[in-house]
Amino acid sequence: MTYYLPDLPYPVNALEPWYDAETVRIHHDFHHKSYVDGLNKAEEKLKEARASGNFDLLKHWERELAFHGSGFILHNLFWTNMSPHGGGEAFGPIAQHIPLDFGSFAVFKNQMSAAAGSVEGSGWAVLVWNPFLRKLEILQVEKHQDLCLWGSFPLLVLDVWEHAYYLKYQNRRKEWINAWWNLVNWNDVNYHYRYAIKA
Repeated sequence: MTYYLPDLPYPVNALEPWYDAETVRIHHDFHHKSYVDGLNKAEEKLKEARASGNFDLLKHWERELAFHGSGFILHNLFWTNMSPHGGGEAFGPIAQHIPLDFGSFAVFKNQMSAAAGSVEGSGWAVLVWNPFLRKLEILQVEKHQDLCLWGSFPLLVLDVWEHAYYLKYQNRRKEWINAWWNLVNWNDVNYHYRYAIKA
């Protein structure tokens, strides 16, 4: 199977003024694409290893699969998790569940923002549904794949790699986090939530 870079679900400048068009273009067309290419290469090399029976480089290509595959999945969610008409408090089924696990939307928002602000190095803040624990959790994901909770479905992701915001916000990560809340697409979050809770 070959993976492809999905089109943005809106024009490149649609998220202004919160997310500038040039960053969106570079982030999608170059950074996201590099994870697509890396995933395809890792899959191909693992296929070759299975065919030849030579697994000498298995550890390397398994790491590449985890890194690029996770980057591909998270970025696909990242773009659909935002909307030019997003922002505001959660609504729908996810809004009904958030108070059960976080106490209130305000507490959830504060925890998600704090998680994003304190990720070490490059990474993400991710709202997940864990079917084994039967609850929502917020995770800090370093790089694309570290510190994951087994079996979790990502519902809402915030990219805090510097390439995600540096042109507009430079080293002011907190400003990027605050701006991102104006873009959250709760319709998309509800779509993933409805799917995840069936697991």
